Amino acid sequence: MPQTFPLTDSPDVSGSSGFAARDALLKAGALQNAILNSPNFSIIATDEKGIIQLFNVGAEHMLGYSASDVVNKVSPSDMHDPGEVRARAMALSLELDTPIAPGFEALAFKASRGIEDIYELNYLRKDGSSFPAIVSIIALRADHANLIGYLLIVTDNSVRKRDELLLNEAMAAAEKANRAKTDFISSMSHELRTPLNAILGFAQLVESGTPEPTAMQKRSIDQILKAGWYLLELINEILDLTLIESGKLALSGEPVSLAEVLGECRAMVEPQAQQRHIGMVFTPLEQPRHVKADHTRLKQVLINLLFNAIKYNKAGGHVTVECTLSPPDAIRISVRDTGAGLTPEQLTLLFQPFNRLGQESGTEEGTGIGLVVTQRLVRLMGGEIGVDSTPGVGSVFWVQLPLTEVPRFAAIESGSTDPEHIENDPGSPLQTLLYVEDNPANLELVEQIIGRHADLRLLGAADASLGIEFARVYQPKVILMDINLPGISGIEAMAILRADTRTAHIPIIALSANAVPRDVQTGLDAGFFNYLTKPIKVNELMNALAAALSFSRTLSGAATHEESA
Repeated sequence: MPQTFPLTDSPDVSGSSGFAARDALLKAGALQNAILNSPNFSIIATDEKGIIQLFNVGAEHMLGYSASDVVNKVSPSDMHDPGEVRARAMALSLELDTPIAPGFEALAFKASRGIEDIYELNYLRKDGSSFPAIVSIIALRADHANLIGYLLIVTDNSVRKRDELLLNEAMAAAEKANRAKTDFISSMSHELRTPLNAILGFAQLVESGTPEPTAMQKRSIDQILKAGWYLLELINEILDLTLIESGKLALSGEPVSLAEVLGECRAMVEPQAQQRHIGMVFTPLEQPRHVKADHTRLKQVLINLLFNAIKYNKAGGHVTVECTLSPPDAIRISVRDTGAGLTPEQLTLLFQPFNRLGQESGTEEGTGIGLVVTQRLVRLMGGEIGVDSTPGVGSVFWVQLPLTEVPRFAAIESGSTDPEHIENDPGSPLQTLLYVEDNPANLELVEQIIGRHADLRLLGAADASLGIEFARVYQPKVILMDINLPGISGIEAMAILRADTRTAHIPIIALSANAVPRDVQTGLDAGFFNYLTKPIKVNELMNALAAALSFSRTLSGAATHEESA
């Protein structure tokens, strides 16, 4: 039978007050017996030396001992994992800067000094098995404050630990699956971009070649380019959505000029609007406004809304863009169209992935994830997005972003918006470029692009080792470098070239199908002069080469000046 302490000596009572006192004692005794005999509470009491004096029914059930096995025989510390008791003693010794013995003293040290103590240790059952327990220990004192013992209330923590383990395992599995999905999408993005590079690159060359293509050829080329760029858009959207869902999309929060970003968007969408005979109205801002956002991603958001407003508009319709202040510290950018509008039911489905709201059989292409990506980008930038629509009248998609202070020092902008090209000066010496690329189609594409410039010569190397040797021997003005090369990677090759005094000065441009933002940033952080993603845009490539050649000439001029000095 469980060992118990008498509650108190029963006094001799009489009268009504005596009956009340006796009733209170009986109730208190019943409560005590309920607690001590309950299988749901593990209660252990010790004397001042830590020897067990009380071991209730709950403790018997939890630990497998009977009260007679332990009362006046052992200490609670004897039922703990000895290694854990030693570890607790060492931790307390360091925490309290006093030596503590690895026994019951380690369990009761704080309680003996009036400090509330709840700790977690493994209890050992009589059969040798163990379970995690949460122990609350308090000191018991007599009326004159002398220590008479300790009370330990023990809770089996197995269920919570098991739930935590299952939760951690589930979270680890989900994270593993998420990483696998992200890696798969990134890999597929790379694999799809490589053939797209050849398709779009050669199509651009034929489009701008000499002699000019015939009208029929031009229409065919236009279809190739349209389909290719559309496929690239789909790849980018899926990649963006995957990065957002995995939490790996990094955004900057900087002051962005609304006038500047809207001007860039207008230049991109107006040609498409003109082709469809859609009027475009950009209401001018009353004064310069800046929002806190990521410039590139804000531009992506607005272009997506503008393209949708054009794509789903009616023939001869128009699109209006206006900005209105939203007190106290935000501004709303609204894109209004004159399309068919959306029903209330369609509005509820609008931001669901891959839901095209019944447009699957229509003439307009799309995946149904552009608006999902747009919504999540806006939220990541601390903004809101919404839509108001009336069937038969049109829709207004709006984005609301926090205003921010105008930068004190604005960047000086170039007066020309035309793409920079490499000028062919008949009297200029031949400039050698090196392209390290293992894909023959990609190498041939760049050879043809460079071949149109009489003052440029391109050397090709199919792997990094050969590229490094060519760089040392031929001293090219600029190196174009693929990243995923057999053997030595492009980043490793660049490190080797940077460490060699013969090649350290040569600007190196990455030209890769690794287009995930973190890959681009990794390349730039590693030291590439520029990082271009495939498929190649001819103007973008020539602009990057022009900048790198200008940098190379500047270095050569500085070196010549030092030698003459």
